[in-house]
Amino acid sequence: MIERVKLAKGLEVSRAITGLWQIADMEKDGNTLDPASTAKFMAPYVEAGLTTFDMADHYGSAEIIAGYFKSNWANSGKAQMLTKWVPKPGPVTRDEVRSAINDRLSRLNTNRVDLLQYHAWSFTNPYWLDTLIYLQELQEEGLIGALGTTNFDTAHLRIAKSVGVNIVSNQISYSLIDQRGSGQMADYCDENGVKILAYGTLCGGFISSKWLGKSAPTGDALSNWSLMKYKRFIDAAGGWDKFQYVLSEVSQVALETERSISTVASKYQLTRKAVGAVIIGARLGENAHIEDAASLFTFELTKPQIKRISAALASLIPIPGDCGDEYRKPPYLTASGDTSHHFDQLPAVYEVTTKGDRSYIDSGTTWESLAGYSRAFRIGDRIMVSGTTATHGALVVGKNDPIAQTQFIIDKIEASIESLGGKLSDVVRSRIYCNDLKYWEPIARVHGERFADIRPANTMVKAKLIGDEYMVEIEVEAVIS
Repeated sequence: MIERVKLAKGLEVSRAITGLWQIADMEKDGNTLDPASTAKFMAPYVEAGLTTFDMADHYGSAEIIAGYFKSNWANSGKAQMLTKWVPKPGPVTRDEVRSAINDRLSRLNTNRVDLLQYHAWSFTNPYWLDTLIYLQELQEEGLIGALGTTNFDTAHLRIAKSVGVNIVSNQISYSLIDQRGSGQMADYCDENGVKILAYGTLCGGFISSKWLGKSAPTGDALSNWSLMKYKRFIDAAGGWDKFQYVLSEVSQVALETERSISTVASKYQLTRKAVGAVIIGARLGENAHIEDAASLFTFELTKPQIKRISAALASLIPIPGDCGDEYRKPPYLTASGDTSHHFDQLPAVYEVTTKGDRSYIDSGTTWESLAGYSRAFRIGDRIMVSGTTATHGALVVGKNDPIAQTQFIIDKIEASIESLGGKLSDVVRSRIYCNDLKYWEPIARVHGERFADIRPANTMVKAKLIGDEYMVEIEVEAVIS
């Protein structure tokens, strides 16, 4: 029987979710798939108990095909349709968010999205937080059943939760090759009732018997976007030889369990902390792996088998950064190796005012004009950022959470420096004002994480901040290299 997991009230999904991202690859030559003839291939999944499908606004016509299935097949009422919204970078309005969700409803031919998952390209611009708040308003209206994120790192998942956004899931790359989800992400999700939806568990098909003992593919052998993308992950994890070692160890467990390498790999991910489900890609009408997916729930891995796989994974080089970083900072582990096929450039967060050899930015708060100061000021190659708190408009971010406040503050500082032509790595001094010394260590740890490779001069002092809700305030100085 297919195992299920509860994501939210009224929303239970199969722990093996069918991913429809390859619809976009099937349509990349410009030919759009016929919804009627393609939708029929979803029926066998539902009949087998694999009732949950995952898609996105940019997966070609995946939403339209799913909507056609939902409206025209007898057993479609059992299905759950999960989708994503991945807008271009930049600020959004309530009306734009509503329009995007109405598009999802129209394409899915429904009056409520079962799970809407949101992706943000950058966290330095707090528009992402506005967007989540607007999405939650639409959830309260009933247009969205449950709200999730995709490719969020731990820090910004925490910030979103700290302002009351009810996120129930985070969809991330999480596989034998990419174990970033097993660290602080798993701990935070487990402690806060967020389920990890793991995609890329088979690395685009690389984790299978097809590639066991084979030479590393190049050129035309990387025939689709998934293979191009996950070959980059394999290279980042130490290369083809290390990957082959992991594949050979998993193949031994596959022989012991009389299952495929792919099934064993997915089963291993299902045993990881906070993982609610794995997402297994399907090319509707071409490749159906229904029996393999269903067989995930007909056996268990023993502790020695799990230990053997874990030992093999220890030979790999960890994928750098936190979850989702592959879309936001080098090394970009995307199909093209950069973000050029997603957007042209990230817009500046703040508008710059220049007077002679001096430039400054305002963030638009009443305090800046009242007290006569700038959010940040540049003269020559120096940038000075004023004392910064976890404030976004009228919203205080991270009440009672010094970690969330510090992360949000450093995001604002980074946005200020970038708007004036610098980078966070240009910071040469930081000053931290702590409202209560019981918070000094978590604040210091976040500073240590964000400035680990920069190592500016730093001072931390206890200071009575204006506003009891603020636990920390930070100011920095930067010299542009």
